[in-house]
Amino acid sequence: MKSFIAKPNEVVRKWYIIDAEGKKLGRLATEVAKILRGKNKPTYTPHVDTGDHVIIINADKVELTGKKLEQKTYKYHTGHPGGLREISYKTMMADNPEKVFFLAVKGMLPKNSLGRKMIKKMKVYRGTEHRHQAQSPEMLEI
Repeated sequence: MKSFIAKPNEVVRKWYIIDAEGKKLGRLATEVAKILRGKNKPTYTPHVDTGDHVIIINADKVELTGKKLEQKTYKYHTGHPGGLREISYKTMMADNPEKVFFLAVKGMLPKNSLGRKMIKKMKVYRGTEHRHQAQSPEMLEI
């Protein structure tokens, strides 16, 4: 019996909407990463992008467990000497909740060109409005 290997031009992609209101950040991010990779499909192939498109709405209403809201920080470096910067989760949620969700999912995808291609299929929005009605996405309950 031969193993099935998906071909990039034969992959059928669907669009899903996920409402993040009241959901835990990490648990929702793992499910989104699975959908973006295509692990929820029987045609999953590790070296081919077989995943679907995901639209996240209400990203500003996602929750964290414990004291992470006060204690968790995001760190990045500007590239200049002494350029290490820290931003608290509370500040980042107030300013840019889309980036919080983006970084959580990006950390769960492969760190190569395939992962960079997969993350482009995720659209994150602060409220309930999105501009992908033409793709006729279906609601996915997680």
